[in-house]
Amino acid sequence: MKPRHHLYLDEALSEQLDALAAKPGGSKSAIVADALRGYFARRGAREIDDMLKVRLDRISHQLTRIERDGHILLESLALFVRYQLNVTPPLPESDKTGRAVGRDRFLKFASQVGRHIADGRRSFEPQAAEASE
Repeated sequence: MKPRHHLYLDEALSEQLDALAAKPGGSKSAIVADALRGYFARRGAREIDDMLKVRLDRISHQLTRIERDGHILLESLALFVRYQLNVTPPLPESDKTGRAVGRDRFLKFASQVGRHIADGRRSFEPQAAEASE
């Protein structure tokens, strides 16, 4: 058995409910029950949205900082490479030994970067700077 409820509605709302219930297959109880279900569902969804909004805002701020740091790193690297290319004279085509040494140095550099990334080490962290001194 369903519990009985007594509700008081204003005239305008009562007239709208009567008009809607007058349609075939409609009842006031079913209309009010559907309206309450919808209200409660939206209320729960709104609470979840409020909780997610805080987390999404925090993630958005973190991504903004990461993007800014990435731009700083990229600009630093670009300026360093430009400076290095400006102060280092190019090797002559006939200097095969010098070119071989450069190739070896580059391969060692690339493998060292790969090892650092694989190990999760960072060169600019305080413990890494202290350990290298």
